[in-house]
Amino acid sequence: MAQALKKADNVMFQSTQPELGDNRLELLRGLRQAQKTLDPKWFYDERGSRLFDRITRLPEYYPTRTEIGILTDNRQAISRLCETGCVFIEPGSGSSEKVRLLLDELRPSAYVPVDISEEFLCDAALQLGREYPWLNIHAVCADFNHSWSFLDEVPEGKRVVFYPGSTIGNLEPQAAVAFLQRVRRILGEDGGALVGVDLHKSSPRLHAAYNDASGLTARFNLNVLERINGVLDANFDERLFSHRAFYNEELQRIEMHLVSDKAQSVKCSGGHIEFAAGETIHTENSYKYTVDGFAQLAQSANLSLQQSWLDSESLFSVHYLSAV
Repeated sequence: MAQALKKADNVMFQSTQPELGDNRLELLRGLRQAQKTLDPKWFYDERGSRLFDRITRLPEYYPTRTEIGILTDNRQAISRLCETGCVFIEPGSGSSEKVRLLLDELRPSAYVPVDISEEFLCDAALQLGREYPWLNIHAVCADFNHSWSFLDEVPEGKRVVFYPGSTIGNLEPQAAVAFLQRVRRILGEDGGALVGVDLHKSSPRLHAAYNDASGLTARFNLNVLERINGVLDANFDERLFSHRAFYNEELQRIEMHLVSDKAQSVKCSGGHIEFAAGETIHTENSYKYTVDGFAQLAQSANLSLQQSWLDSESLFSVHYLSAV
């Protein structure tokens, strides 16, 4: 059930957060697998969201500035495809930085930022509302991986889903198809999706992006242990884990792990999770695609790639998809 949080001038807030019990079960299932795993959404509490915002500004982290360049250089063409007056929906909106590049040209009838970090979402939406007093903002705190029922309460109009940052790459290919199928269902016959996709490239460039010299990505990765402690009443000690990120050439994905530095037993929800020395928690994947490969992925979800934009080095891509 949606719950309205607050309203400020042109900004409306709504919360559809899952019950804590569901979160506990999901986390425990991942930690009890042979290869321990976490869903990357757990990175994004308030501190994690702010850390990631800082990562996007690092010199090694090319995706954000490259995608910003693509959106800036092609905003007129993008706006023509999305159409003025559309309802612009951004799952995983974070700081809503990139949507600012399109708003003046696009002039949507409503902007719907969706994020799992409630406080971070509220701060970002209020700031955006002050910068764009003409913009109708309907901010939703939700886990969009489970349900899009919150769309029942947003304004009517052509729906365009904005999914930048190559967030689609955090999903296993089958899960990416399932996500795009959910997008397809909410678009209707005239809607579209604007998706940022990181491209396959040489390993050194990728390695540097996920192993920055300042150690900020390591701090972002380790911060998830503090989040788990709060949800599962656990006693993970981040000083006993190390960050590891590498490019898996065969699967064309960055893998990010937390490595247990020694054999240890971690208290967790009344029980214990055992770690051998060197055992890892697999915290994130970031798949890299070719343009043709992503077009085939979209086609599997009954979405047609209408147009693609790339930077001059072919590091990153932005695609407009429409219903088949």
